Amino acid sequence: MPVSGALEKYLVKPGSNVDLRKIDPNDRTLFDEGGKEDSLKAFDKLQDELQHLQKLLYAQNKHRILVVLQAMDTGGKDGCVKHVFSRIDPQGIIVCPFKKPTEEELARDFLWRVHQKVPCNGQMVVFNRSHYEDIIAVKVKKIFPEQVWKKRYQHVVDFERMLAEEGTTIVKIYLHISKEEQKERLVSRLEDPDKHWKFNPDDLKDRALWGKFMETYEELLPRTSTEFAPWYVVPANRKWYRNLVVARIMVDTLKKLDMKFPEIDWDPNEMVVED
Repeated sequence: MPVSGALEKYLVKPGSNVDLRKIDPNDRTLFDEGGKEDSLKAFDKLQDELQHLQKLLYAQNKHRILVVLQAMDTGGKDGCVKHVFSRIDPQGIIVCPFKKPTEEELARDFLWRVHQKVPCNGQMVVFNRSHYEDIIAVKVKKIFPEQVWKKRYQHVVDFERMLAEEGTTIVKIYLHISKEEQKERLVSRLEDPDKHWKFNPDDLKDRALWGKFMETYEELLPRTSTEFAPWYVVPANRKWYRNLVVARIMVDTLKKLDMKFPEIDWDPNEMVVED
């Protein structure tokens, strides 16, 4: 079992200095007694815990959970969602992928489309990409000038503060892969006809801007990591370790809510189910 500590080890402290070059995407220090096969039992237990906690969340109908996933192309967002949240009741979870804004969305403020997708009571929502693309991609690709994207740092912090004060627990995770690992994953998609649909030629354009993306994430993560909406940088070259750590973060976060099944106002012993 990975030792307790994912919440602390991979947390981005507000206002800290983040140098992604010094964070090993192959790190596996929270599970150093074995490899992928050995991790399956630990991951299985975490999935059971997460399933139980989500049942409490849904039944209590009090808390709201928002999970934000960010990564470079091929970073593993889809795989992380598929594996970590696979045992959760579909009634209680929604996955929202945010792609290129539509004309209708562009005609409004950048948070308009996001606010419509946040969770309600008893619900867990996972953002596969998020409102942070409206800073990261906009800045790196120079879609809008600095006076547009620069003030969005404060806008997202204020937005998340409002959500948190209204009862939403926010967990933000950056899946950290290396440029070398990304190349291997892109080549794998090119070489396998069954994966061609996953390959986007535009990914190569973004890859050419890798350094700019890293600089932007290094600025963004500490500026927007807060006590009420923290960022975690999760090593993601090893998919099995990525899944373990994300599951551990989710379980530990939900446990802190101290959720319980609702109390009933009737006596089960007095209930009779007729033949």
